[in-house]
Amino acid sequence: MRMAPAAMAGASLYSYSIQDVHAKEAVDLDKVRASIVNLVDTNAEKRGDGTSLAGTFIRLSWHACGTYDKKDGSGGSNGARMRFKPEASYGNNAGLDMARSVLEPIKKEFPDMSYADLYTYAGVVAVEEAGGPKIPFTLGRVDEVDGSNSDPNDRLPNAHMGSFKNVTEHIRAVFSRMGFTDQEMVALLGAHAMGRCHTQRSGFWGPWTNAETTFSNEYFRLLLEERWSPKTTHKGKPWTGPDQFEDSTGKLMMLQSDMALIADPALKKWVEIYAKDEDRFFKDFATAFSKLLHLGAPVSPTITKPWYQFW
Repeated sequence: MRMAPAAMAGASLYSYSIQDVHAKEAVDLDKVRASIVNLVDTNAEKRGDGTSLAGTFIRLSWHACGTYDKKDGSGGSNGARMRFKPEASYGNNAGLDMARSVLEPIKKEFPDMSYADLYTYAGVVAVEEAGGPKIPFTLGRVDEVDGSNSDPNDRLPNAHMGSFKNVTEHIRAVFSRMGFTDQEMVALLGAHAMGRCHTQRSGFWGPWTNAETTFSNEYFRLLLEERWSPKTTHKGKPWTGPDQFEDSTGKLMMLQSDMALIADPALKKWVEIYAKDEDRFFKDFATAFSKLLHLGAPVSPTITKPWYQFW
């Protein structure tokens, strides 16, 4: 497929059972990767429109982790609670039921792999196979049986908050809650280089770049170099969706949260750095994305031993 510091609470570590360890050791990630690649390729051939599941899998992995709260260690990638309400009904998770559904055959093929590991690893494969950086990844997430430990309120970042000031304060608050800096936040939003928005899911429409199946720093370059204006029409009719921006061709779009990155000087600094230096972007994205994927998990990309190996 050529798609052109974790929190470790003691309770989480000690709930990591011998059974979980054996399951982890039984998973061959190379084989899982091959199955994910085959799924994306087969689906892309059926679509025949140049789009793929890759961007959706990045969004799935992101949203599976983006509920984390560093204050109490709640939320995060452990549990795969998105399968249940309330997270399944979060407005920001609209459309991800499709992504979870298409991964079901892979879960059946690799029953020892938890849903939580599968959802996060699908994002890793999507980034790497699209030409992006190598993402440090460790197995060991454990599934929960219901959504009772989920916050009833949608903790994920909103793309539109009425004004640049409001949306900037909002995304900073969300990323800060998870333990991310401004620099890490901007790097993570660079994943918008891939995929697109769908009106039937998020209400927004269009891709961020002209190469939506390739991981690159194009998102940052376009943010700075294109002239973005409020979208007013769509296919010859008045635009009735939520506020978004479009380039001069009307084929590319940016969300209010994207435009906030160049409206705020402290954030724009990182947009400019990544627009000029793709290697720097890849390095910083790999670090931040790996950190995201391990939030709330009983393992981390740097401390890979389960508890029973520390003695």
